[in-house]
Order: sequence, then structure tokens, then C-alpha cells
Amino acid sequence: MKDLEEKKQRWFYMRDIVEMYVEKFNKNDEELFLQDVPNNEVLLWMKDNVPEFHCSDKLIEEAYYFRWWVFRKHIKTTQEGRIITEFLPEVSWSGPFNSINCAAGHHIAEARWLKQGRSLISEYINFWFRGSGDIYSYSTWILDSINDYAIQWQDHDFIQSLLKEFVKFYEHIESTNMTKYGLFWSDDDRDAMEMSISGKGLRPTLNSYMYGNCLVIGSLAKKAGEHLLAEKYFRKAEALKEKIVSLLWDEDAHFFKVIPQSHKDEEIHSFDFKDINKDRNVREQIGYIPWHFGLTDERHQKAWQFLNDPNGFKGDYGPTTAERSHHLFNKKSTHHECLWNGPSWPFATTQTLNSMIYEMENNSVSIQPKDFLRELRNYANSFYRVTGEGEKINWLDENIEPNTGEWLSRRILEAWGWPKNKGGRERGKDYNHSTFNDLVIRGMCGIKIVEENTIHICPHVDNTVESFTIKDLIIFNKKLTIEYKKCNEKNQKNNMFVIYDGENYEGYKSLILKK
Repeated sequence: MKDLEEKKQRWFYMRDIVEMYVEKFNKNDEELFLQDVPNNEVLLWMKDNVPEFHCSDKLIEEAYYFRWWVFRKHIKTTQEGRIITEFLPEVSWSGPFNSINCAAGHHIAEARWLKQGRSLISEYINFWFRGSGDIYSYSTWILDSINDYAIQWQDHDFIQSLLKEFVKFYEHIESTNMTKYGLFWSDDDRDAMEMSISGKGLRPTLNSYMYGNCLVIGSLAKKAGEHLLAEKYFRKAEALKEKIVSLLWDEDAHFFKVIPQSHKDEEIHSFDFKDINKDRNVREQIGYIPWHFGLTDERHQKAWQFLNDPNGFKGDYGPTTAERSHHLFNKKSTHHECLWNGPSWPFATTQTLNSMIYEMENNSVSIQPKDFLRELRNYANSFYRVTGEGEKINWLDENIEPNTGEWLSRRILEAWGWPKNKGGRERGKDYNHSTFNDLVIRGMCGIKIVEENTIHICPHVDNTVESFTIKDLIIFNKKLTIEYKKCNEKNQKNNMFVIYDGENYEGYKSLILKK
């Protein structure tokens, strides 16, 4: 039996790794909706676009290829160029060409690692800012993601040309959502977080997003020599940061929370969280979002103690969206299939993992590689479903039961007979509402792109990761390959081999490369 298993392993490595995974994913797939890249073309697409990845942790490796296999399903050519969709079937709440802006920041973050990602992303950005895309439908941090893309791909002239559109975008949201308290008001439904415990109000979501968007506008204005505009937006960012940190941080609960407000003009009589109704005073996973945008410092570190706390956000298939100790945690609703009062959502898991990466990059003692890898593995382990025949197949859907791994909205919609007004049969199948591979590349592989010409490489791994290799990432229009091997007793430091732009770098634990 042992010999047979060893032969299977050797066969595994003898075959092309991409071909092996594509064959598995295609075999178990019911291809219900076709867009630019159907299953019979996905192998070639992946070989042309996806950076090759090998990892001793096969759960993470399989999830990496599965998420690229899912992602290509959402590339869609329209009369206005290519876009990236969220749902595959048409849904009634979408915009032109079945577009939804909610996860556009995630879409751009993921797509920028494709070898041919530049043209796809530029067309997608044009759709939102110069085309018919409804950029205001949901709250978004899209400018922050666009800026990351522009730095990586050196696409500065194109992004610079959009400065006026970006200012218009910011000013529109400012005119509709800014309150007299200096913070943005948002509806949890427009944050795409329906039926949350905290509900409407001054939320860490939109306020953090707009802080990130504001910094991008200031930076672009400065580069364009528009110094008054730059100063204006940097002042806006600083004022917004001060309000987020002073008003949304609950010092006693050690967490960023929502100040409830039914509409943006409602009077708020107290900013003391002790005065908030207990039904809405809650720690929610959105309280980790400020870290992603650099809004935090040492005084906020205690918030991370709740992430893996059984009374906090601990989940075997991703963190819970609300703390388990709250009396309304996971309270069932008979009229809505998408709840944000406890289930785990890949959208939110992505946001939290992004914040964990920020902490690791800044050498925080609160988040160690083992913490990040625990959550990354839990997340990867959610990408499955057990069929009625008892077969475990790769699967990605909307929200998931954090203890059992059952895809919840799928179960509810199926019980309702797949109503057409909700998107029809298998609405959430291959749902493109999150990232995974961006988290692997920046998180586990430890690649940080620093402004215009610098790459920091410092793998965020522990002793559970024996090795990984990632090949031909495109950064500054040059190829980067990293091969990592765990240190052993004989070799305590020379564990990373890097090739960048044809030059070899060997024998490093971390490395700084200049363009």
C-alpha cells in the first residue's frame, strides 16, 4: 500500500501541475454559464496567464489553482471592453452587463498578478470611470486597489489621466454620505453586508475605504503638480483618520465598532459606546478593516486577541462576521438568504487577511506567520462541497457556516426552489466576491511592492511550510521567481533563491530589490 502511494506521488509531480488541476476541476464542474474562457480553453489560458506555484502544503496549492480556474469564468467581453463579473447568472440588482462594483477592489487586486493582467485591468477601470459602470452602487476602496496595480505595472500615465474622474467619484460620495460629524454614513446593505447586527451608521467600512481613496487622489495630484489639490486631499485624509480613530474605536472593548445612525442627518446624542443599545453594540469582523489602510497603531493591537477566540471570531472555515458572544449572533432570518450576523464570508475573510498582512509587514507582535497561515488554511479548506452522493468537490459560493463548512445561501435558495428573482439555479456557484491568490503572493510568499522601484521579499511562513516556489510574477514589467526552502540544522539562513530580471540572488531570509 505504501509503495502504491509513493508511486502516486511520483506520478503527481511527473505530470504538468496545471494540467492535473484543470482536469480535476473540469471533471467535477457543471458548466452552467459561459463567458470569455470556457472549460475547454481554461488550460491554455492558465498556462499563458497564471504564475506557476508549487507548495509543500497541498491544500494551499490546490486552492491557488482552483481560485484562478474560477476567476477566468468571470472575464467578460462587452461593447465597452472586458469586465470582471461577480455573479455568473444575471441578477436583478446588477448594473450594465451584469456588473457589480462591490468587489471591484478585490477583482483588481487578484487580476494584477496575471501575466496579461494589464490590458484586462485597464479596460475594467475604464468601464467604471469612463463607461456605463455604476461605481456608486456599493461602497468601494477601488482607488486604493487601482493605485497598487499602477505601481506594480508602471501604468502611471493611464492612472494619472483619471485624476479628474477620481475626484468626481470622491466628491459625489462626500456629497451624499458625509455627515456633520466628519465621518461617512453608510447602509450595511450598501456595504454588501445585509442584515448585520450593527446596521446603518458611521461604519469602519466606508470610512476606511474613503481614507484609502483620499490618499490616492492626494498622491496623484502631487505627482501632477496640482499642489493645492494634493494638500486639500491630504488634509481630508488626516481629518478622516482622526475621526475614525477617536470616534469608532471602543477603548473598553478594544475594537473598532459602528456608531448606529438610521440616516445621515439623524442626531447622534452620544459617542460613548456604553450608551448604544445592546442589540447593536457589537464587535464585527469589519472592525479589522482599518488595519488594511494603515489607520492603526500600537494602542489598537489588543483587537487581534478576538480573531481566534471561541467567543470571538474563531471559525474553522473562516472568521465569523460577528462575535459569537453577542446575543444576536447567527440569529436566523426567514426572509433573507444572505446574512452578515455570524456566517463566514470570503469577502470579509479577504479583508481580514489583508489587514493581517499589513501587521506582518510592519513587524507587529500581534500577528505572526502562524496566525496568518492558520486563517489562510481555514479559508482554503472552505473551497469544497460534499455532494448528495458523498463526493467532496471543489466549490466556491457566497456565505458559509463557520463550524461545518456548509454553503448557507446555496442551501436556502435550493430549499426555496431556486427563485428566478434571486438569480435562479446555483446563483452563487463560482462566486467572485473575494481574493485568495493575492493573499498567497503577498502574504505567504511575502512580496511587498514599495512605491515606484522597490520590492521587499520576506516570506511569512513557519515550520509547517517545507517549501514553495512561485515563478514568473510580473513586477515593474520584469519577471520575478522565488524558491523558498525551510531552514534545517545545517543551514539556518540560506533558504531563499530569487531570480529577478535575469539576475540570481541566493542565500537570503529576506531581500530588498531595486528596479
